[in-house]
Amino acid sequence: MLALLAALHLAATASDTLPTVTLADALRRATGLDPNYVAALGQVDNAVWARRSAFSVFILPSVTLSTSATKYAPPFFNFATLKPEPYSVQAAVSASYDLFTGGQKLAELTRSGAALDAAHAGELQARFASALLTEADYNAVLANRELARVARDRVRRAEEQLAVARARVRTGAAVQTDSLQLRLELTQARVTLLQQESALRVSRLELGRRIGAAGPVDAAALDTLPPAELPLTLADAITEAAAQGPHYRQVAANERAAAASYRAQLGAYLPRASVSWTRTAFDNRFVPTLRSFNALTLNVSFPLWDNARREVALSVARVNRDVARAIRDDMDRAVQHDVTAAYDGYATARASTELASEGLAVARENFRVQQSRYGAGATTILDLLEGEVSLSQAEAQLVQSRYATRLALAGLEAILGRRLFPTN
Repeated sequence: MLALLAALHLAATASDTLPTVTLADALRRATGLDPNYVAALGQVDNAVWARRSAFSVFILPSVTLSTSATKYAPPFFNFATLKPEPYSVQAAVSASYDLFTGGQKLAELTRSGAALDAAHAGELQARFASALLTEADYNAVLANRELARVARDRVRRAEEQLAVARARVRTGAAVQTDSLQLRLELTQARVTLLQQESALRVSRLELGRRIGAAGPVDAAALDTLPPAELPLTLADAITEAAAQGPHYRQVAANERAAAASYRAQLGAYLPRASVSWTRTAFDNRFVPTLRSFNALTLNVSFPLWDNARREVALSVARVNRDVARAIRDDMDRAVQHDVTAAYDGYATARASTELASEGLAVARENFRVQQSRYGAGATTILDLLEGEVSLSQAEAQLVQSRYATRLALAGLEAILGRRLFPTN
């Protein structure tokens, strides 16, 4: 037992030297390391370039530069020198602009805008999802640290009561089973302390991994003020989530993008018109300048039949649009359920914290009374042990309720896509 206590003392001493991180710093560091958030940022960058491309096709032509050099053996007729040459160099610059594409330009502009909105919403959703995981790990460290303190207090109380019981047994005021019962309680308290110390070490390692540290990291203590009421009503929360919630915004934007893609496929049934200009130069040197030709071409085409490839693409686009619309409709129906569950979850956790606080006050008073009565010989050791166990359970319940409230708030904020309390 002495070796066990020495190990616990070394573990507590080592934890004092751990690096400590605040919640704000943990959120900042963890977000940049989350693969899902990095992927969401990449999707935003891709969507930005797709949006630029959709704008540029309205005002800029596509330009192509090309050159080719050929060696002939034996010499072959060269169009620049008009005689056989062993070398022939050809260079060309061409520019093409689509005059009419059946509305596909406008459809792509709409699709790229919707895709950009979806990417921004996805980035916000990934950021809050990463923050939710980080806060869970951060609060796990705080909760396990508090639970370890509760376990140490239980060990201390058991040691004190064991000393009292032994003194009463020596004086004949109590029987030998009292000290045996308290020795059993002390052993159970020490085992619980070992479990909580192990859980604390594991949670510190998990927090370190989350923020990119090489080893365990401790969490700076947060305020222990009672949780405040939410600054908005349930109806306002539902309305805000439906309009600004990142997940719902992303689903709505995906539906608009799918509808625009379907309209773009319909444009494949209309004629297409484009104009192109090409300048071609010939010579027997690498930079041809001897002879050059200009060509201006107007091309009009009307697609009649391409072995149903156009119909297949249209069918795929229509299915994608219908699926995106069904998902959007389902999310419109689910927003009330999701927000209500998160809103009521916070309210319930907040009420549970208040109840646990009152329960702790009652358990402390009950233990004090049982301790006094046992010292006076007016009660049995079983009543004292029951009061001590109830006190430890009440303390643990308050810790768990407090941090469950914080996680419930983080879950609601992830749905809404914003912080409800500026200091959070």
